[in-house]
Amino acid sequence: MAVSDPLGLTAQGLDTIHRRNKRYDYEQIAHTIRKYQIAEIVVGYPLRLSGAPSAQSDKVSNLADDLRRRFGLPIHLVDERLTSVEANRVLRDAELSLQKRTDSVDRLAAVLILQSFLDRRASQSPAESPPADGVGGCRD
Repeated sequence: MAVSDPLGLTAQGLDTIHRRNKRYDYEQIAHTIRKYQIAEIVVGYPLRLSGAPSAQSDKVSNLADDLRRRFGLPIHLVDERLTSVEANRVLRDAELSLQKRTDSVDRLAAVLILQSFLDRRASQSPAESPPADGVGGCRD
């Protein structure tokens, strides 16, 4: 998971929630929403390299619908193609051990997804851009 700074300029990584069951998972998400005053959620949307949806895309869409119902927050699906590849490249270039890279790849991928959303939002005209306070991101 990742959250934005109060101005919505940069994404910072949070600890990964290791999924157990829906009750636990949603309790962890609810805690993060309260702690960081999240006003909207960005979810990584897995597409095939061609850009076509996949079976995993359907699962993420269902998750996004469930998050919207449970928390009443706007949900944004963001293309996450190649974020794990990019995260691994960045961590490899940083000369982290394989174990540290494995532990960090999900966090960095969440940061990359949220940062791409924030960057895209910043490039829109001010009239199109809603306030950035409390944007949180997750990677399914």
